Amino acid sequence: MALRHFGAAAAVAVTLAFGASPALAVTEIQWWHAMTGANNDVIVKLANDFNAAQGDYKVIPTYKGNYADTMNAGIAAFRAGNAPHIMQVFEVGTATMMAATGAVKPVYKLMADAGEKFDPKVYLPAITGYYSTSKGEMLSFPFNSSSTVMWVNLDELKKNNLEIPKTWPDVFEAAKKLHANGHPTCGFSNSWVTWVNLEQLSAWHNVPLSSKANGLDGFDTVLEFNSPLQLKHLENLVELQKDKTYDYAGRTNTGEGRFTSGECAIYLTSSAFFGNVKAQAKFNFTAAPMPYYPDVKGAPQNSIIGGASLWVMGGKSADEYKGVAKFLTFLSDTDRQVYIHKASGYLPITKAAYDKAKSEGFYKDQPYLETPLLELTNKEPTENSRGLRLGNMVQLRDVWSEEIEQALAGKKTAKQALDAAVERGNTMLRQFEKTAVR
Repeated sequence: MALRHFGAAAAVAVTLAFGASPALAVTEIQWWHAMTGANNDVIVKLANDFNAAQGDYKVIPTYKGNYADTMNAGIAAFRAGNAPHIMQVFEVGTATMMAATGAVKPVYKLMADAGEKFDPKVYLPAITGYYSTSKGEMLSFPFNSSSTVMWVNLDELKKNNLEIPKTWPDVFEAAKKLHANGHPTCGFSNSWVTWVNLEQLSAWHNVPLSSKANGLDGFDTVLEFNSPLQLKHLENLVELQKDKTYDYAGRTNTGEGRFTSGECAIYLTSSAFFGNVKAQAKFNFTAAPMPYYPDVKGAPQNSIIGGASLWVMGGKSADEYKGVAKFLTFLSDTDRQVYIHKASGYLPITKAAYDKAKSEGFYKDQPYLETPLLELTNKEPTENSRGLRLGNMVQLRDVWSEEIEQALAGKKTAKQALDAAVERGNTMLRQFEKTAVR
Protein backbone atom coordinates (compact mmCIF):
# COMPACT_ATOMS: atom_id res chain seq x y z
CA MET A 1 0.00 0.00 0.00
CA ALA A 2 2.81 2.40 0.92
CA LEU A 3 4.58 1.66 -2.35
CA ARG A 4 1.41 2.34 -4.31
CA HIS A 5 1.01 5.71 -2.56
CA PHE A 6 4.64 6.53 -3.25
CA GLY A 7 4.22 5.61 -6.91
CA ALA A 8 1.22 7.89 -7.24
CA ALA A 9 3.04 10.73 -5.50
CA ALA A 10 6.04 10.26 -7.78
CA ALA A 11 3.78 10.44 -10.83
CA VAL A 12 2.31 13.71 -9.58
CA ALA A 13 5.81 15.07 -8.98
CA VAL A 14 6.90 14.16 -12.50
CA THR A 15 3.79 15.82 -13.93
CA LEU A 16 4.46 19.00 -11.97
CA ALA A 17 8.11 19.00 -12.98
CA PHE A 18 7.63 18.54 -16.68
CA GLY A 19 4.27 20.31 -17.13
CA ALA A 20 0.73 19.17 -17.42
CA SER A 21 -0.47 17.09 -20.32
CA PRO A 22 -1.32 19.28 -23.34
CA ALA A 23 -4.89 17.96 -23.19
CA LEU A 24 -5.36 19.64 -19.82
CA ALA A 25 -4.43 23.02 -21.31
CA VAL A 26 -7.07 22.95 -24.03
CA THR A 27 -9.92 25.42 -23.54
CA GLU A 28 -13.26 23.92 -24.55
CA ILE A 29 -15.74 25.96 -26.59
CA GLN A 30 -19.30 24.68 -26.44
CA TRP A 31 -21.29 25.20 -29.66
CA TRP A 32 -25.03 24.47 -29.54
CA HIS A 33 -26.70 24.07 -32.93
CA ALA A 34 -29.86 22.91 -34.70
CA MET A 35 -28.46 21.10 -37.74
CA THR A 36 -29.45 17.57 -38.74
CA GLY A 37 -28.59 15.16 -41.54
CA ALA A 38 -26.08 16.31 -44.13
CA ASN A 39 -25.82 19.76 -42.52
CA ASN A 40 -24.91 18.21 -39.17
CA ASP A 41 -22.03 16.48 -40.95
CA VAL A 42 -20.79 19.89 -42.11
CA ILE A 43 -20.94 21.24 -38.54
CA VAL A 44 -18.92 18.30 -37.20
CA LYS A 45 -16.30 18.63 -39.95
CA LEU A 46 -15.85 22.36 -39.29
CA ALA A 47 -15.31 21.73 -35.58
CA ASN A 48 -12.90 18.85 -36.23
CA ASP A 49 -10.92 20.86 -38.77
CA PHE A 50 -10.57 23.80 -36.37
CA ASN A 51 -9.53 21.51 -33.53
CA ALA A 52 -6.91 19.87 -35.73
CA ALA A 53 -5.55 23.22 -36.93
CA GLN A 54 -4.44 24.39 -33.49
CA GLY A 55 -3.97 23.00 -29.97
CA ASP A 56 -5.25 25.71 -27.66
CA TYR A 57 -8.98 25.38 -28.14
CA LYS A 58 -11.46 22.59 -28.76
CA VAL A 59 -14.87 23.36 -30.26
CA ILE A 60 -17.49 20.84 -29.15
CA PRO A 61 -20.68 20.95 -31.28
CA THR A 62 -23.89 19.71 -29.67
CA TYR A 63 -27.27 19.28 -31.36
CA LYS A 64 -30.01 20.79 -29.17
CA GLY A 65 -33.13 20.25 -31.29
CA ASN A 66 -34.77 22.48 -33.88
CA TYR A 67 -34.15 26.21 -34.09
CA ALA A 68 -36.78 27.15 -31.52
CA ASP A 69 -35.64 24.39 -29.14
CA THR A 70 -32.01 25.47 -29.43
CA MET A 71 -32.75 29.12 -28.70
CA ASN A 72 -34.99 28.28 -25.76
CA ALA A 73 -32.40 25.87 -24.36
CA GLY A 74 -29.67 28.49 -24.64
CA ILE A 75 -31.69 31.19 -22.89
CA ALA A 76 -32.63 28.77 -20.11
CA ALA A 77 -28.98 27.71 -19.75
CA PHE A 78 -27.88 31.34 -19.47
CA ARG A 79 -30.36 31.94 -16.68
CA ALA A 80 -29.01 28.84 -14.93
CA GLY A 81 -25.43 30.05 -15.34
CA ASN A 82 -24.23 27.38 -17.78
CA ALA A 83 -24.83 28.80 -21.25
CA PRO A 84 -22.77 27.56 -24.21
CA HIS A 85 -20.13 29.84 -25.68
CA ILE A 86 -21.76 29.87 -29.12
CA MET A 87 -25.43 29.40 -29.90
CA GLN A 88 -26.96 29.05 -33.34
CA VAL A 89 -30.16 31.14 -33.48
CA PHE A 90 -32.48 31.36 -36.46
CA GLU A 91 -32.81 34.75 -38.12
CA VAL A 92 -36.22 35.56 -36.67
CA GLY A 93 -34.83 35.18 -33.15
CA THR A 94 -32.68 38.29 -33.69
CA ALA A 95 -35.00 40.73 -31.90
CA THR A 96 -35.34 38.41 -28.92
CA MET A 97 -31.56 38.02 -28.64
CA MET A 98 -31.01 41.78 -29.02
CA ALA A 99 -33.37 42.38 -26.11
CA ALA A 100 -31.61 39.83 -23.88
CA THR A 101 -29.43 42.43 -22.14
CA GLY A 102 -26.26 40.90 -20.70
CA ALA A 103 -26.96 37.49 -22.19
CA VAL A 104 -24.87 38.05 -25.31
CA LYS A 105 -21.52 39.53 -26.28
CA PRO A 106 -21.80 41.41 -29.61
CA VAL A 107 -19.54 39.95 -32.27
CA TYR A 108 -18.02 43.31 -33.25
CA LYS A 109 -16.98 43.83 -29.62
CA LEU A 110 -15.77 40.24 -29.24
CA MET A 111 -13.45 40.53 -32.24
CA ALA A 112 -12.08 43.91 -31.12
CA ASP A 113 -11.42 42.72 -27.57
CA ALA A 114 -9.69 39.57 -28.83
CA GLY A 115 -7.54 41.48 -31.31
CA GLU A 116 -8.83 39.49 -34.29
CA LYS A 117 -8.83 41.14 -37.72
CA PHE A 118 -12.44 41.85 -38.54
CA ASP A 119 -14.00 43.92 -41.34
CA PRO A 120 -17.81 43.77 -41.69
CA LYS A 121 -17.51 45.06 -45.26
CA VAL A 122 -16.09 41.75 -46.53
CA TYR A 123 -19.42 40.03 -45.86
CA LEU A 124 -22.43 40.16 -48.19
CA PRO A 125 -24.52 43.17 -47.07
CA ALA A 126 -27.83 41.44 -47.86
CA ILE A 127 -26.90 38.96 -45.14
CA THR A 128 -25.03 41.01 -42.55
CA GLY A 129 -27.60 43.81 -42.53
CA TYR A 130 -30.04 41.46 -40.86
CA TYR A 131 -27.71 40.93 -37.91
CA SER A 132 -26.30 44.43 -37.50
CA THR A 133 -27.23 47.65 -35.75
CA SER A 134 -28.21 50.73 -37.74
CA LYS A 135 -24.54 51.77 -37.42
CA GLY A 136 -23.41 48.59 -39.16
CA GLU A 137 -22.11 46.91 -35.99
CA MET A 138 -22.47 43.14 -36.31
CA LEU A 139 -24.25 41.70 -33.30
CA SER A 140 -24.02 38.06 -34.35
CA PHE A 141 -21.99 36.13 -36.90
CA PRO A 142 -23.84 35.05 -40.08
CA PHE A 143 -23.36 31.32 -40.40
CA ASN A 144 -25.93 29.39 -42.37
CA SER A 145 -27.86 31.83 -44.50
CA SER A 146 -30.48 30.67 -46.97
CA SER A 147 -33.60 31.81 -48.73
CA THR A 148 -36.81 30.20 -49.92
CA VAL A 149 -36.65 28.45 -53.28
CA MET A 150 -39.00 26.19 -55.20
CA TRP A 151 -37.63 22.65 -55.47
CA VAL A 152 -38.86 20.89 -58.61
CA ASN A 153 -38.88 17.24 -59.66
CA LEU A 154 -37.78 17.66 -63.26
CA ASP A 155 -38.60 14.07 -64.23
CA GLU A 156 -42.23 14.47 -63.14
CA LEU A 157 -42.58 17.77 -64.94
CA LYS A 158 -41.16 16.25 -68.12
CA LYS A 159 -43.50 13.25 -67.84
CA ASN A 160 -46.46 15.65 -67.69
CA ASN A 161 -45.18 18.01 -70.41
CA LEU A 162 -44.81 20.87 -67.93
CA GLU A 163 -42.38 23.76 -67.83
CA ILE A 164 -40.91 25.00 -64.54
CA PRO A 165 -43.58 27.36 -63.17
CA LYS A 166 -42.67 31.02 -62.79
CA THR A 167 -45.88 32.49 -61.37
CA TRP A 168 -48.31 31.33 -58.70
CA PRO A 169 -51.06 30.72 -61.28
CA ASP A 170 -48.54 28.56 -63.19
CA VAL A 171 -47.83 26.59 -59.99
CA PHE A 172 -51.54 26.01 -59.36
CA GLU A 173 -52.14 24.76 -62.90
CA ALA A 174 -49.08 22.50 -62.86
CA ALA A 175 -50.07 21.09 -59.47
CA LYS A 176 -53.55 20.27 -60.72
CA LYS A 177 -52.07 18.27 -63.60
CA LEU A 178 -49.57 16.52 -61.32
CA HIS A 179 -52.34 15.75 -58.82
CA ALA A 180 -54.42 14.15 -61.55
CA ASN A 181 -51.47 12.13 -62.90
CA GLY A 182 -49.67 10.18 -60.22
CA HIS A 183 -49.64 12.57 -57.25
CA PRO A 184 -53.02 12.08 -55.53
CA THR A 185 -51.83 13.21 -52.10
CA CYS A 186 -49.82 16.27 -53.11
CA GLY A 187 -49.56 18.39 -56.22
CA PHE A 188 -47.37 20.87 -54.37
CA SER A 189 -46.55 21.82 -50.80
CA ASN A 190 -44.12 23.73 -48.61
CA SER A 191 -42.33 23.70 -45.30
CA TRP A 192 -42.08 26.64 -42.88
CA VAL A 193 -45.67 27.70 -43.57
CA THR A 194 -45.42 31.28 -42.29
CA TRP A 195 -41.93 31.93 -43.69
CA VAL A 196 -43.01 30.88 -47.18
CA ASN A 197 -46.63 32.04 -47.30
CA LEU A 198 -46.46 35.24 -45.26
CA GLU A 199 -42.92 36.50 -44.68
CA GLN A 200 -41.26 35.72 -48.01
CA LEU A 201 -44.49 36.21 -49.95
CA SER A 202 -44.72 39.77 -48.63
CA ALA A 203 -41.09 40.68 -49.31
CA TRP A 204 -41.12 39.08 -52.79
CA HIS A 205 -44.11 41.27 -53.69
CA ASN A 206 -42.88 44.41 -51.89
CA VAL A 207 -45.81 44.62 -49.50
CA PRO A 208 -45.38 45.09 -45.74
CA LEU A 209 -45.61 42.30 -43.22
CA SER A 210 -45.63 44.96 -40.53
CA SER A 211 -44.96 48.67 -40.11
CA LYS A 212 -41.59 50.26 -39.24
CA ALA A 213 -39.80 48.34 -42.03
CA ASN A 214 -41.04 45.03 -40.64
CA GLY A 215 -39.70 45.94 -37.22
CA LEU A 216 -36.16 46.84 -38.27
CA ASP A 217 -36.87 50.49 -37.49
CA GLY A 218 -38.46 49.95 -34.10
CA PHE A 219 -40.05 47.48 -31.70
CA ASP A 220 -43.31 49.49 -31.90
CA THR A 221 -44.08 47.79 -35.20
CA VAL A 222 -47.67 46.80 -36.08
CA LEU A 223 -48.58 43.71 -38.13
CA GLU A 224 -50.22 44.37 -41.51
CA PHE A 225 -50.27 41.02 -43.32
CA ASN A 226 -54.07 40.83 -43.70
CA SER A 227 -53.90 42.91 -46.88
CA PRO A 228 -55.35 41.86 -50.28
CA LEU A 229 -52.22 40.02 -51.49
CA GLN A 230 -51.79 37.76 -48.45
CA LEU A 231 -55.55 37.18 -48.29
CA LYS A 232 -55.75 36.13 -51.95
CA HIS A 233 -52.84 33.74 -51.49
CA LEU A 234 -54.33 32.03 -48.45
CA GLU A 235 -57.72 31.77 -50.18
CA ASN A 236 -55.98 29.97 -53.08
CA LEU A 237 -54.28 27.52 -50.72
CA VAL A 238 -57.53 26.85 -48.87
CA GLU A 239 -59.33 26.04 -52.12
CA LEU A 240 -56.54 23.75 -53.38
CA GLN A 241 -56.25 21.98 -50.02
CA LYS A 242 -59.76 20.58 -50.48
CA ASP A 243 -58.61 17.88 -52.92
CA LYS A 244 -54.91 17.87 -51.94
CA THR A 245 -53.71 19.68 -55.05
CA TYR A 246 -52.01 21.64 -52.29
CA ASP A 247 -51.39 19.67 -49.12
CA TYR A 248 -50.21 21.25 -45.88
CA ALA A 249 -46.89 19.80 -44.65
CA GLY A 250 -46.52 21.33 -41.19
CA ARG A 251 -45.09 24.33 -39.39
CA THR A 252 -41.40 23.46 -39.67
CA ASN A 253 -39.40 21.37 -42.16
CA THR A 254 -40.51 17.92 -41.00
CA GLY A 255 -42.40 17.40 -44.27
CA GLU A 256 -39.44 17.88 -46.60
CA GLY A 257 -39.14 14.15 -47.16
CA ARG A 258 -42.34 14.39 -49.20
CA PHE A 259 -40.25 15.96 -51.95
CA THR A 260 -37.25 13.62 -51.85
CA SER A 261 -39.59 10.59 -51.75
CA GLY A 262 -41.29 11.81 -54.93
CA GLU A 263 -44.70 12.35 -53.30
CA CYS A 264 -44.71 16.13 -53.95
CA ALA A 265 -43.20 17.17 -57.28
CA ILE A 266 -43.14 20.89 -56.41
CA TYR A 267 -42.04 21.95 -52.93
CA LEU A 268 -41.15 25.34 -51.51
CA THR A 269 -38.65 25.37 -48.67
CA SER A 270 -35.17 26.54 -47.79
CA SER A 271 -32.31 26.48 -50.27
CA ALA A 272 -30.44 24.68 -47.47
CA PHE A 273 -32.51 21.59 -48.26
CA PHE A 274 -29.91 20.95 -50.97
CA GLY A 275 -27.75 18.55 -48.96
CA ASN A 276 -30.63 16.21 -48.28
CA VAL A 277 -32.03 16.49 -51.81
CA LYS A 278 -28.64 15.62 -53.29
CA ALA A 279 -28.26 12.64 -50.95
CA GLN A 280 -31.79 11.26 -51.13
CA ALA A 281 -33.55 12.23 -54.37
CA LYS A 282 -33.63 9.48 -57.00
CA PHE A 283 -34.67 11.89 -59.76
CA ASN A 284 -33.43 14.95 -61.61
CA PHE A 285 -34.15 18.14 -59.69
CA THR A 286 -33.56 21.84 -59.60
CA ALA A 287 -34.28 24.82 -57.37
CA ALA A 288 -36.18 27.60 -59.13
CA PRO A 289 -37.00 31.09 -57.86
CA MET A 290 -40.13 31.56 -55.77
CA PRO A 291 -43.25 32.10 -57.88
CA TYR A 292 -44.99 35.47 -57.89
CA TYR A 293 -48.37 36.95 -58.74
CA PRO A 294 -47.96 38.71 -62.11
CA ASP A 295 -50.73 41.22 -61.37
CA VAL A 296 -48.71 42.73 -58.49
CA LYS A 297 -46.84 45.75 -59.82
CA GLY A 298 -43.06 45.41 -59.59
CA ALA A 299 -43.06 41.77 -58.55
CA PRO A 300 -40.80 40.00 -57.97
CA GLN A 301 -38.86 42.28 -55.62
CA ASN A 302 -36.14 40.54 -53.58
CA SER A 303 -36.21 37.75 -51.06
CA ILE A 304 -35.09 37.90 -47.43
CA ILE A 305 -32.67 35.54 -45.73
CA GLY A 306 -33.48 32.56 -43.62
CA GLY A 307 -31.15 30.28 -41.77
CA ALA A 308 -29.32 31.36 -38.66
CA SER A 309 -26.39 33.21 -37.15
CA LEU A 310 -24.00 32.44 -34.31
CA TRP A 311 -24.55 34.40 -31.11
CA VAL A 312 -21.78 34.58 -28.54
CA MET A 313 -23.15 34.23 -25.03
CA GLY A 314 -22.18 36.45 -22.11
CA GLY A 315 -20.33 35.63 -18.91
CA LYS A 316 -17.27 33.84 -20.31
CA SER A 317 -13.57 34.39 -19.60
CA ALA A 318 -11.22 36.42 -21.81
CA ASP A 319 -9.41 33.23 -22.88
CA GLU A 320 -12.67 31.55 -23.86
CA TYR A 321 -13.68 34.60 -25.87
CA LYS A 322 -10.31 34.60 -27.60
CA GLY A 323 -10.96 31.03 -28.71
CA VAL A 324 -14.43 31.92 -29.96
CA ALA A 325 -13.02 34.86 -31.92
CA LYS A 326 -10.36 32.64 -33.54
CA PHE A 327 -13.07 30.16 -34.52
CA LEU A 328 -15.14 32.89 -36.20
CA THR A 329 -12.02 34.00 -38.11
CA PHE A 330 -11.50 30.36 -39.10
CA LEU A 331 -15.08 30.16 -40.42
CA SER A 332 -14.63 33.35 -42.47
CA ASP A 333 -11.78 31.90 -44.54
CA THR A 334 -12.65 32.10 -48.24
CA ASP A 335 -11.95 28.46 -49.09
CA ARG A 336 -13.88 27.32 -46.03
CA GLN A 337 -16.87 29.43 -47.01
CA VAL A 338 -16.80 27.94 -50.49
CA TYR A 339 -16.74 24.47 -48.93
CA ILE A 340 -19.75 25.25 -46.70
CA HIS A 341 -21.62 26.65 -49.70
CA LYS A 342 -20.93 23.63 -51.89
CA ALA A 343 -21.55 21.02 -49.21
CA SER A 344 -24.69 22.42 -47.63
CA GLY A 345 -26.34 24.73 -50.14
CA TYR A 346 -26.17 27.55 -47.60
CA LEU A 347 -25.00 30.85 -49.02
CA PRO A 348 -21.39 32.03 -48.90
CA ILE A 349 -21.33 34.89 -46.40
CA THR A 350 -18.34 36.74 -47.86
CA LYS A 351 -18.03 38.51 -51.21
CA ALA A 352 -14.73 36.74 -51.85
CA ALA A 353 -16.30 33.28 -51.40
CA TYR A 354 -19.15 34.10 -53.77
CA ASP A 355 -16.70 35.46 -56.36
CA LYS A 356 -14.49 32.39 -56.05
CA ALA A 357 -17.40 29.97 -56.47
CA LYS A 358 -18.41 31.88 -59.59
CA SER A 359 -14.88 32.01 -61.03
CA GLU A 360 -14.53 28.26 -60.55
CA GLY A 361 -17.61 27.74 -62.74
CA PHE A 362 -19.47 26.15 -59.87
CA TYR A 363 -22.87 27.50 -60.90
CA LYS A 364 -22.57 26.30 -64.48
CA ASP A 365 -23.03 22.71 -63.35
CA GLN A 366 -25.30 23.45 -60.40
CA PRO A 367 -27.12 26.70 -61.22
CA TYR A 368 -29.73 26.02 -58.55
CA LEU A 369 -27.17 26.82 -55.83
CA GLU A 370 -27.01 30.40 -57.12
CA THR A 371 -30.81 30.75 -57.16
CA PRO A 372 -31.15 32.07 -53.58
CA LEU A 373 -28.29 34.54 -54.13
CA LEU A 374 -29.99 35.86 -57.26
CA GLU A 375 -33.27 36.17 -55.35
CA LEU A 376 -31.65 38.12 -52.51
CA THR A 377 -30.02 40.52 -54.95
CA ASN A 378 -32.85 40.66 -57.50
CA LYS A 379 -33.54 44.34 -56.70
CA GLU A 380 -32.39 46.88 -54.16
CA PRO A 381 -34.20 46.10 -50.88
CA THR A 382 -37.08 48.30 -49.83
CA GLU A 383 -38.58 48.90 -46.39
CA ASN A 384 -40.75 45.86 -47.10
CA SER A 385 -37.91 43.56 -48.14
CA ARG A 386 -34.91 44.38 -45.93
CA GLY A 387 -35.79 41.63 -43.47
CA LEU A 388 -37.73 41.15 -40.23
CA ARG A 389 -37.08 42.01 -36.62
CA LEU A 390 -40.11 41.06 -34.58
CA GLY A 391 -39.95 40.16 -30.90
CA ASN A 392 -41.15 36.76 -29.65
CA MET A 393 -41.04 35.53 -33.25
CA VAL A 394 -41.11 31.86 -32.25
CA GLN A 395 -44.42 32.39 -30.45
CA LEU A 396 -45.73 34.68 -33.21
CA ARG A 397 -45.12 32.03 -35.84
CA ASP A 398 -47.01 29.49 -33.76
CA VAL A 399 -50.01 31.83 -33.55
CA TRP A 400 -49.90 32.59 -37.28
CA SER A 401 -49.57 28.90 -38.11
CA GLU A 402 -52.49 28.05 -35.84
CA GLU A 403 -54.73 30.51 -37.66
CA ILE A 404 -53.60 29.34 -41.11
CA GLU A 405 -54.31 25.76 -40.06
CA GLN A 406 -57.82 26.81 -39.02
CA ALA A 407 -58.42 28.21 -42.50
CA LEU A 408 -56.96 25.17 -44.29
CA ALA A 409 -59.19 22.90 -42.20
CA GLY A 410 -62.28 24.92 -43.15
CA LYS A 411 -62.91 26.09 -39.59
CA LYS A 412 -62.38 29.77 -40.45
CA THR A 413 -62.41 31.80 -43.63
CA ALA A 414 -59.03 33.03 -44.85
CA LYS A 415 -59.98 36.57 -43.84
CA GLN A 416 -61.05 35.54 -40.34
CA ALA A 417 -57.81 33.61 -39.90
CA LEU A 418 -55.50 36.43 -41.05
CA ASP A 419 -57.42 39.07 -39.08
CA ALA A 420 -57.11 36.93 -35.96
CA ALA A 421 -53.42 36.25 -36.60
CA VAL A 422 -52.76 40.00 -36.90
CA GLU A 423 -54.79 40.88 -33.81
CA ARG A 424 -53.27 38.19 -31.62
CA GLY A 425 -49.80 38.95 -32.93
CA ASN A 426 -50.06 42.66 -32.22
CA THR A 427 -51.03 41.90 -28.62
CA MET A 428 -47.86 39.82 -28.28
CA LEU A 429 -45.73 42.55 -29.88
CA ARG A 430 -46.99 45.12 -27.40
CA GLN A 431 -46.06 42.79 -24.56
CA PHE A 432 -42.58 42.34 -26.02
CA GLU A 433 -42.19 46.08 -26.52
CA LYS A 434 -42.77 46.70 -22.80
CA THR A 435 -39.94 44.36 -21.83
CA ALA A 436 -37.54 45.26 -24.69
CA VAL A 437 -37.66 49.04 -24.49
CA ARG A 438 -35.58 50.36 -21.60
